[in-house]
Amino acid sequence: MKLDAIDLRILEAIQADGRITKLALAEKAGLSPTPCWLRLRKLEKAGIVTGYHARVAMRRLAPVASVMMEVTLANHRQADFERFEKVVAATPEIVACWSVGGGVDYILKIMAADIDAYQRLVDSLLDRELGIDRYFTYIVTKTVKEEIVLPLATLLPSPSSETR
Repeated sequence: MKLDAIDLRILEAIQADGRITKLALAEKAGLSPTPCWLRLRKLEKAGIVTGYHARVAMRRLAPVASVMMEVTLANHRQADFERFEKVVAATPEIVACWSVGGGVDYILKIMAADIDAYQRLVDSLLDRELGIDRYFTYIVTKTVKEEIVLPLATLLPSPSSETR
């Protein structure tokens, strides 16, 4: 789907504020409310907008352990990757997982109540015989930056200036 400048303004606005009103979104996009709403629905149906979420400041609710984990599988058959990824998808404490190239197969972001809870999770993963050959743990001591807003202006080619 090709996006124009109006689509990009809509995406930037809803990334900044997922609870923005229809009227405020239309103003930011430079449209009247109905055409703006139709464009937003089109972006949702195309799978470009995949949901609306609240960011929870977990550390304000309870102390938690944030852990990054590198995982290397013993075997690299498609079935091995699929089995591992299925378990990852079903494990709530694993809040993010990336399949990566290089020296490891996956990088996981795990949120646990504490380090003991993290270790119990790792032990349960190892007990399931998912083919984990090696893993390395990195405890997050301080979050310096964690953005969920994508820098669309720098990632996408400039749309034509006709719609600005």
